Amino acid sequence: MEKKIDINDRSGLVLEGGGMRGVFTCGVLDNFMERGIRFPYTIGVSAGACNGLSYMSGQRGRAKYSNINLLEKYKYIGWKHLLKKRNIMDFDLLFQEFPEHILPYDYDTYFHTPERYVMVTTNCLTGEANYFEEKQSKERVIDIVRASSSLPFVCPISYVDRIPMLDGGIVDSIPLVHAREDGYAHNVVVLTRNRGYRKEIQGTKVPSFIYRKYPLLREAINRRSVVYNEQLEFVERLEDEGEITVIRPQMPIVVDRIERDIKKLTALYEEGYQCAAQFEIS
Repeated sequence: MEKKIDINDRSGLVLEGGGMRGVFTCGVLDNFMERGIRFPYTIGVSAGACNGLSYMSGQRGRAKYSNINLLEKYKYIGWKHLLKKRNIMDFDLLFQEFPEHILPYDYDTYFHTPERYVMVTTNCLTGEANYFEEKQSKERVIDIVRASSSLPFVCPISYVDRIPMLDGGIVDSIPLVHAREDGYAHNVVVLTRNRGYRKEIQGTKVPSFIYRKYPLLREAINRRSVVYNEQLEFVERLEDEGEITVIRPQMPIVVDRIERDIKKLTALYEEGYQCAAQFEIS
């Protein structure tokens, strides 16, 4: 049965992160682009911020190429990168070569879109989420999305406006509350986990010698599982009350956060595309 989404000037699109599980979101967004579906407001975190940028510039298939084709060709995830560059992903490839040369990002189209686009990072000094909108500086766009995607422990700290930042998912994995605070009450939320999923609560704390200069960041990381589960409960409650629409994988995910299996990634992308196709948009 076809489901319906009505888009108005108070409609928002909320994109969860999830590392390579974000290929599900790539499928959803490619389906939306194919049908010319736009929202006046989009907010993305981590992988959601990366994939959302290609959506904002209208470059259908670009995020899929980055997550699947580019990975297959360059194998940009792995422990060899961590040993060589202290980063489990080849950020030079992802945030320099890819947007500038391999499949150039259409900054001109993005900078001239009338819709708002927000990217989420975690401020290492405050342990709080920061929310950025940037449509003037190419360099600052890359700084923000790079920071939003910098996973704790396996990626180095990034900087935005000389402030140390990490993955926005540490503090605000599903930025639905911020979308509502920005005035967008009719939201479509794209998740990368099935309904009912909850993160296992970690009993161990980040030792004080890790991120020793950033005690509030350590506290935020320690709270991460609890906060994420609370966000999932909030999403499911609003979904049940009919206040939001959620597009999510239907079955438990077999794709890891740093997945390198191309077949698994392609299947999850196709699932995202098909899940989005079930919705009639008006």
